Amino acid sequence: MTQATQNPVDIINARVPGYKDLQMLLVNQEGIIEQILPMGTVGKDICASVIDVVGDWISLGGVDLQINGALGLAFPDLTAENAHVLQKITKFLWDVGVDGFLPTLVTTSVEKIQRSLAVFANFTPLSVDGEGLGVRSSAKILGVHLEGPFLNYQKRGAHPAEYLLPLTIDEVKRVLGDYAHIVKVITLAPELDPTGEVIPYLRSLGITVSLGHSQATSAQAQLAFELGATMVTHAFNAMPPLHHREPGLLGAAITHPDVMCGFIADGEHVSPTMLQILLRASYQEKGLFLVSDALSPLGLPDGVYPWDSRQIEVKNGTARLADGTLSGTTLPLLVGVQNLVKWGICDVETAILLATDAPRQAIGLPGITKSQTANLLRWYRDEATKELTWQRLLS
Repeated sequence: MTQATQNPVDIINARVPGYKDLQMLLVNQEGIIEQILPMGTVGKDICASVIDVVGDWISLGGVDLQINGALGLAFPDLTAENAHVLQKITKFLWDVGVDGFLPTLVTTSVEKIQRSLAVFANFTPLSVDGEGLGVRSSAKILGVHLEGPFLNYQKRGAHPAEYLLPLTIDEVKRVLGDYAHIVKVITLAPELDPTGEVIPYLRSLGITVSLGHSQATSAQAQLAFELGATMVTHAFNAMPPLHHREPGLLGAAITHPDVMCGFIADGEHVSPTMLQILLRASYQEKGLFLVSDALSPLGLPDGVYPWDSRQIEVKNGTARLADGTLSGTTLPLLVGVQNLVKWGICDVETAILLATDAPRQAIGLPGITKSQTANLLRWYRDEATKELTWQRLLS
């Protein structure tokens, strides 16, 4: 349903993540979910067509809060001259099941950050209809994620050391320039700001603060959460490991009721066994969300690709620098859902929620409910492989 003039549709016998029993979704001619009701309930009679999904799962599309590029374009290299590639990326992401995303700018020069932010500020996808997460055939940019440059040198990972900056309000203002309004998330190392002034300042701008690339102790992380940080960037990666005497940043995060942790499910960044521990240990299993952490070769075959002034080698969807340092993935977000189910880490419902409703919650957007635009995915077991797969419904 890419136009708002389609006939109303009743989707019946649907399993909807977060809802008990089989549901029916009533979608009006504007492409809006009017009601989600238990099967057998009499809803509004709108003379709709009927789609029986025979017990398959129905969800919103994915939201990727950490994606560094695709189709050969790294977002820090975005310019007015190559912005046409961004149009292709939004279409590509839609085709791989993503409804919305935060293009992520890793640590680079302030000049390049602001050049990219300027393009994002003026970007309009050609095929998007309406506001919010409206019916479309391309993924919506929901804001920008700055992963750096306010990171701990010791935990910088693949981020270039020469562009790291001290965490002060003055430096934050210099990086944001005139573009604070389009920055949705900033990843930072809280221990770099002993004054505790920066996190409240960022929150006053409406920016979500995520802790990452950090050596923070549990106490330092707890203080950052009290000051307003609500997220953690790629759990386990670029932070001290969990320890029985010093739980550190991750231990503080997964026991906090108001903090959500992103994680990568490619099987390389974090062991599947550790992901299972993470899900069991996190606060009521509701404090997590999937990210792709995909780099510019997303959508391209394995091989060697340029990455800032360096090169990365991509094998089986995982990207590394020449010295073996993990730098990201080239796997679409929804592959993480399939991996979680294939590895037996969680049930299908939880895996779907981790890529759809949970990241929306992390940045203040609603999950699947009435009044949402019906950009829907249908999840089912492939008859040949028996693996979980998906297709767009009503598109």
